[in-house]
Amino acid sequence: MSDWNQQIIDEFRANEGKVGGMFEGANMILVTHTGAKSGTQRVAPLVYTTDGDGRYVIAASKGGADTNPDWYHNLVANPKVTLEIGTEKFDATAKLIEDRAERDRLYAGMVKHMPGFADYEKKTTRLIPVFVLER
Repeated sequence: MSDWNQQIIDEFRANEGKVGGMFEGANMILVTHTGAKSGTQRVAPLVYTTDGDGRYVIAASKGGADTNPDWYHNLVANPKVTLEIGTEKFDATAKLIEDRAERDRLYAGMVKHMPGFADYEKKTTRLIPVFVLER
């Protein structure tokens, strides 16, 4: 998975935040986060939507797997992150959305932006977590 992610990261940075393939046309963000156990800095390329001014929404979908992605645990343990959108880079704080109604509303926005997120929900019995990233 890391080689695949690295290719997306490289393409993102080489093309001012634009990537092709299955993510062509999607809003892409790079989230630099700190490992919960290792303390190592890692970068996750993710699809995002916005919710108001300065609120970026991401979902820990892991393609509909039955477990959360590693970055989920890292953001819960260390919510201070660095975001890259296009050519802009800035610090932000990740907040796990625990209110079910708000989570559902935000996830619906992800589905509207990229319909594949609806399939991810069908593949798993877990409730896919949603985070808001704020400056």
